[in-house]
Amino acid sequence: MTNYNHRLTAVQARMAELNIGLLFLPYSANLDYVTGIHREEQNFGNTMYPGDWMTGAWIPANGAPIVTLPRMQADFHGSASGFDVRVLPDAGDPIALVRDVLIALKIGDGATVAIEDRARAETVLNLQSLISNLHLRSASDIMRPLRVIKDADEIAILHKAGAITEAAYEATVNRIQPGMTTLDLITETDYQLKKHGSFAPSFQTSFYNMGRAFPFKFDNKEEVMLLLLEAPVSISFDFGSVLDGYCYDFGRSVFFGEPDAEYRKCYDLVIASQAAGIAALKAGNTCEQADAAARAVIADAGYGYAFRHRLGHGIGMDVHEPPFLTAGNTTVLQPGMCFTAEPSIFIPHQFGARVEDIVVVGEAGGEPLTTRFKELRVIS
Repeated sequence: MTNYNHRLTAVQARMAELNIGLLFLPYSANLDYVTGIHREEQNFGNTMYPGDWMTGAWIPANGAPIVTLPRMQADFHGSASGFDVRVLPDAGDPIALVRDVLIALKIGDGATVAIEDRARAETVLNLQSLISNLHLRSASDIMRPLRVIKDADEIAILHKAGAITEAAYEATVNRIQPGMTTLDLITETDYQLKKHGSFAPSFQTSFYNMGRAFPFKFDNKEEVMLLLLEAPVSISFDFGSVLDGYCYDFGRSVFFGEPDAEYRKCYDLVIASQAAGIAALKAGNTCEQADAAARAVIADAGYGYAFRHRLGHGIGMDVHEPPFLTAGNTTVLQPGMCFTAEPSIFIPHQFGARVEDIVVVGEAGGEPLTTRFKELRVIS
């Protein structure tokens, strides 16, 4: 059970260390982390309410937070029970409401206020009008050190999210066949994610068809989405679930038809590369050392040019979190950090092979949270 009071205490201790008087968090992973007020499933465009810029939690360095919500947000979306919630009527004045909040929290002119990195510009401009000589800081100064190490409860949630993702993958693979389109695959995968308990896809579900649907080969995305799966071709899955605000990220490759010797060789290299990267995800190593260990397996076999990206990224309540497993990143790995390990060999207009799992940094090496379906799946 997540202890949000403990998290709030840790946040306020960081604020005191940094001499920050107020922290404002709109709907975000950071708000979710501190309060348990979950985010909604993402929309393509913004859904805006009157006074939407002040939706979120105002957290003082000492004392209880105040949550401010537009009336429709309060009535129809989520719960903020247990907090001092102040609701803006449809025809209310958000400036006046926030002014009252600042007075209640004893925030005056010259205050230092930290705001979410992706807060609205409208929020910043209105705060500047309300607080003379305002000093702004990034919420990441407070939140990032707290979120980078996952505790046992967080890892348990990610483990369950991984089981949901694996179940969705298995169900999807058992239903696909040549002649389906990329759109069919995406639709089926997203359906299976929700059917097996995911709140939503953690990001846009993707399939990489390097043989026939590499983006540079088609004029528009619609053409790629409607492309038929016709043997021989490899398809690489990239998708994940969401559980209790935490994101999973997962990848596997399947082959339609009969793979040739080179594809099988490259697939085995990718699996070996990931194993090397997982072994290197141990406390005391650096991010770039883990990347180099995985990359060497593929490079030494002559395919280094086809490993086109970093080994992985941090993950948790955001699907991409720092630090990143890439050359030049000297961040020292610590137990409880969570990363994706996702090596690949992608050769445009020929084939692609990739694998991806979330791995927890340990004292003796990484612990993957998903391990199934590593053997090459061939669909005839």
